[in-house]
Amino acid sequence: MYNKRNTGMRIAALTFALTIAFPTNIFGAPVLTIGGFSAGADSVITKAPSLEVQVEETETAQLIIPGQPEEAQQMQQEPTEPVAFTAGAGVVTSSVDDMTDELDEQSYDEEEEAGGLFGYTNLGIARVEDHLNVRAGAEKDSKIVGKMENDSGCEVLEVVDGMAHIISGSVEGYVSMDYLLTGTAAEVYASAIVKELATVTADGLKMRVAPSLEAEVYDMVAYGEELEVLEKLDGWVAVDYDGQKVYVSADYVSVDRKLKTALNMTEFLYGEGVSDVRVEICEYAKQFLGNPYVWGGVSLTKGADCSGFVLSIYKKFGVSLPHSSRAQANCGTRIKVSEMKPGDLVFYSNGSRINHVAMYIGGGQVIHASSPKTGIRISSTYYRSPVAAVRLLYD
Repeated sequence: MYNKRNTGMRIAALTFALTIAFPTNIFGAPVLTIGGFSAGADSVITKAPSLEVQVEETETAQLIIPGQPEEAQQMQQEPTEPVAFTAGAGVVTSSVDDMTDELDEQSYDEEEEAGGLFGYTNLGIARVEDHLNVRAGAEKDSKIVGKMENDSGCEVLEVVDGMAHIISGSVEGYVSMDYLLTGTAAEVYASAIVKELATVTADGLKMRVAPSLEAEVYDMVAYGEELEVLEKLDGWVAVDYDGQKVYVSADYVSVDRKLKTALNMTEFLYGEGVSDVRVEICEYAKQFLGNPYVWGGVSLTKGADCSGFVLSIYKKFGVSLPHSSRAQANCGTRIKVSEMKPGDLVFYSNGSRINHVAMYIGGGQVIHASSPKTGIRISSTYYRSPVAAVRLLYD
């Protein structure tokens, strides 16, 4: 930084300077290799990679980041000795230490405004093939309270005996350090993998095969789901859904550049914002998967038809329903299919009248007594075109 007390001395010294002084020796800079990843690598790891440091005689520091071109990963090594600059009518003096201090202060200010790197001050990133279990305690057999997908971020609070105490999204618990990338390696890796995500703000959001309300519905997605953004259009957002490019209304998603976070077990199964009673009724219904379909039946074990199945499920929760899908469609409160939450009823027709009922369980799926051939099963909400939806739970 410019120091007034030393200005006179520096100007006097610089009057004798005829050339610009630069350091003549630059020491070899480290090459950082994260877990063996190199540009273009396609391998998937199941344990957190270690940070290997190699010192080579080179004039650049290279950060080898998965998926990034090597030429984009090189940073010129800064001089470490004072540098004097002489220019025309005036004299400007500085030093690398001073400039570094100023840059550090600027970086600190920017980090404070952003809340740390992507919102984290002590970042951890899950590195797994499927999901990393988040447990209630540091014991490896304690209750699972959430799950982190691969490349999900978390705030690491402390590490106890190889287990990291973390917060990720709405989940707080412990994960194995064997599957968590932390420290400088996590920060570098995060910059390479952070994506623009669309967070669903409505339950049962329709995903369509084209950006049009007239386009075929591909599937439905639950509230709180995060989908990678592929393209933003007028009123629509193209997202990746299990490798398929689909389109969702821009009115029902929020788009931001961030890391994915953990889901608690309710969110993992049903999406965010679902009450306990809705979770309980869906879990209760799932106990009878595979049991037989019997026309006119109301037994959850020996056999039930579609309305008999729904009737018996709701009876367990103190709600009485008639034994007819058409009559059930007139119970409760009519809602839009796009507004359904787990536990709501959805109805189908044969073209002229309602002839089938199912219970929505979240994630674009329903559970129902389907037919004598298949019995009680789970299907996509759009295995047939729904014509109505009803809400019986008011939470």
